Amino acid sequence: MNVNIQTVHFNADDKLVDYVSRKLSKLSTFHDRILKVDVFLKLDNVVHTIKDKVAEIRIHVPRHEFFVKSSSKSFEESFDCAMESIVTQIKRKKQKLLAA
Repeated sequence: MNVNIQTVHFNADDKLVDYVSRKLSKLSTFHDRILKVDVFLKLDNVVHTIKDKVAEIRIHVPRHEFFVKSSSKSFEESFDCAMESIVTQIKRKKQKLLAA
């Protein structure tokens, strides 16, 4: 599994990168054929004073791609929410494949 973590409009500290990497390492328990994971951490500047933290996760598996985007006031919270959504997507897709 190839993991790519990118930050947009800021430099992430080591604690945030370690947090994201640690959480992503658990993805292999949900799908064994994950080829590539792209994580984008962004500062969203909708209103010029309040900056929301956006986490986007894109997972590539053979013949399918999962994508989730989540925003909140902290990167950890955004990433956790996105992670829950993408795990749900993976589980649903696996159930459909097993039922077919």
